[in-house]
Amino acid sequence: MTTAVLHSLDVYQRAVGPYVLTSYADEEGEWQPLDSQGWEKVHQGMTDAPWANVHLSGGSLEAPFRFDYLGRERVDSSFVNGLGEVSAVSFWFSTKYLEQHGPQQVRDLLLAIAEPLPFASGNAGLAFSGSLDVAAILRQVRRDCLRCPGLDVLRPGMTSLRIGTCVRGPSWLTFLRAPVLNQLGGAASLRSRLHAPRTTVQPMGGERAVVTLGPGPDAGEGERGEQLSGYRELARILEPWTLWGEGESILGLDPEAARRWERRFLD
Repeated sequence: MTTAVLHSLDVYQRAVGPYVLTSYADEEGEWQPLDSQGWEKVHQGMTDAPWANVHLSGGSLEAPFRFDYLGRERVDSSFVNGLGEVSAVSFWFSTKYLEQHGPQQVRDLLLAIAEPLPFASGNAGLAFSGSLDVAAILRQVRRDCLRCPGLDVLRPGMTSLRIGTCVRGPSWLTFLRAPVLNQLGGAASLRSRLHAPRTTVQPMGGERAVVTLGPGPDAGEGERGEQLSGYRELARILEPWTLWGEGESILGLDPEAARRWERRFLD
């Protein structure tokens, strides 16, 4: 797993620039310079222990980039049924990067990053990423995500503790593998069940597949929120395997509001 993650990190760095990531979080959570000594500590932390907790950051407030890896002891997915603790990795891109390079180039890059990873599932799309510990920020994020159903809210540290072999529902790119893809009958069977005109299903090596909902990510603000037909169609198909309960744990919503947010593509 660690070798695959390092390979993906290399792909990411070649795309955004080798010196964009400038800091790493030490064992106390303090940001330190990501110089040669820092990289040595990062690699050691990823390879010398049965678990890893690696956070790299860089860029300005206008163009943030970040890498997070939470490595757990490997568990054979054939013995995992539903919820459970798993490894997780995330790569951040700014919306400015998306605008500069275009969604097709970014999609190609995301597939290249995902290619080495032995994922069970994965998501890529528009999302709020970062600290929600400030009350004013949390209130704004709540308002925006309820208004724009295509915007996700990510807390990989929380999600990785529970998700097991479940999925997080639809996003612009939704990556699937066993056991969910197998239970759906494979990529060809899944493709036959998706009829939205801009949805594609692309097989990947290792009995994996990626579902792409349109030529670019869509926040679905205002009236467009009612037109995210591809998202709604995929959500219905993935519903039996979807992880529930994140609305309360991530956004601090009351149970009813959390249910409405999590099921925004279903109800």
